[in-house]
Amino acid sequence: MSDFYWLTIIVVLPISAGSLIALFPHRGNKVVRWYTICICLFELLLTTYVFCYHFKLDDPLIQLEEDFNWINLFDFHWRLGIDGLSIGPILLTGFITTLATSAAWPVTRNSRLFHFLMLAMYSGQIGSFSSRDLLLFFIMWELELIPVYLLLSMWGGKKRLYSATKFILYTAGGSIFLLMGVLGMGLYGSNEPTLNFETLANQSYPVALEIIFYLGFLIAYAVKSPIIPLHTWSPDTHGEAHYSTCMLLAGILLKMGAYGLVRVNMELLPHAHSIFSPWLMIVGTIQIIYAALTSLGQRNLKKRIAYSSVSHMGFIIIGISSITDAGLNGAILQIISHGFIGAALFFLAGTSYDRIRLRYLNEMGGIAILMPRIFTMFSSFSMASLALPGMSGFVAEFVIFLGIITSPKYLVMSKILITFVMAIGMILTPIYSLSMSRQMFYGYRLFNVPKSHFVDSGPREIFILMCILLPIIGIGIYPDFVLSLSVDKVETILSNYFHGECRHSDSNRDALALLPKNSVSTDFTMAACSKIDGINYR
Repeated sequence: MSDFYWLTIIVVLPISAGSLIALFPHRGNKVVRWYTICICLFELLLTTYVFCYHFKLDDPLIQLEEDFNWINLFDFHWRLGIDGLSIGPILLTGFITTLATSAAWPVTRNSRLFHFLMLAMYSGQIGSFSSRDLLLFFIMWELELIPVYLLLSMWGGKKRLYSATKFILYTAGGSIFLLMGVLGMGLYGSNEPTLNFETLANQSYPVALEIIFYLGFLIAYAVKSPIIPLHTWSPDTHGEAHYSTCMLLAGILLKMGAYGLVRVNMELLPHAHSIFSPWLMIVGTIQIIYAALTSLGQRNLKKRIAYSSVSHMGFIIIGISSITDAGLNGAILQIISHGFIGAALFFLAGTSYDRIRLRYLNEMGGIAILMPRIFTMFSSFSMASLALPGMSGFVAEFVIFLGIITSPKYLVMSKILITFVMAIGMILTPIYSLSMSRQMFYGYRLFNVPKSHFVDSGPREIFILMCILLPIIGIGIYPDFVLSLSVDKVETILSNYFHGECRHSDSNRDALALLPKNSVSTDFTMAACSKIDGINYR
């Protein structure tokens, strides 16, 4: 247990400080902006201090634990803690949220409510990444839904109500499955609810029940990530949301689904994950190609970037499905990398729209000469998106490739086929990225627009973009800066994963018998169990 309640302060501070915005004068837009930026910056500095001085990188166990009995009737605890898997997303959340509040400087309509919702999202996202109680995880997961709905429906584009409704229907529908999984796991096999992550990690389930739990959580995370075919809310939402909201959606919210897939499905339900990982591998491979081709056909600039985000999430799914140190570390690295890249691209798309008032690529052209700084930054982040060597995207995708190649779970021909399809996806990425740049920045179309006033990026915008570009280059040159955070935790997850599959309960011995003979999952599971237990399961 932690000697001081650091994590509680970090989780509660943003929404508590945001509540004080109601006391500010109605016309004090500038005061509200600076107040929100200062709160986000203080939160980021506090988080960095706590992690630097109170977190041990070489310890894979849960650190800074806090446990308070909240509701006695349901044995519901306020239980927080962090490890190498959660520290990266938490720092990413603080960094992107601070920059997103700076990006929201032009917002003047109902600015008090706008900035309160930004801070409420901040608390919900930090709480999701640091929860060690399954029901608390669900509550934090839900906490950020209403702020996103209001941010989209009140400050979005012309179709904002349609997009906001679609977003809430998809995410609320996924949350029903998440709640069913939480209650099912918490109530199984005990007279009293058991929602502690540590206790649930050692819990054994009958194979059919574990599969049901896994599918429930998978649907919830597939909506959030998103994973095809539950992805259609994402392009519509990104296409209509204000670009500061898009930075939070692409940079943080989508990554919550991938985090949940590792934290719950892989860590708590290892046997079911072994069964479903080949199918996830297939879905991730299809998603890379499908979303890349769909992105190429989009005329709306923000929708094209949104589909590119869906395509890049396919690499994360493949890394998680590989069940190797390299693959899982690569997936975590891709979560961080694409959080930066996606946020930057949506910020550039939004600032470009503020100037030229055009949404569709076929209406644009000739911006490079008029706005050279925007052109330079957009080109730089497009290169990062297409995995240019020396930038974070290249390292993340390369490590995922290594994870697939070295995975003992898949046959050689399967690995060759998956690698080949992934390579096609990497070829399609520069096609739609460079096509987007060509349509926006080259040609002479905008020179003929009457009464147009083009202003290049100012100091505030350049500062935001440079704050994102430097970590992308830094991770690309020295990826161990991020990998060192998660490498020990990844080894622990995979170790527990194999041991979890080899628990000698009757249900899990029967589970092996249910798998098809000579199947990839059966061979892999039996080989791993034989290596650990010294028993020949074959």
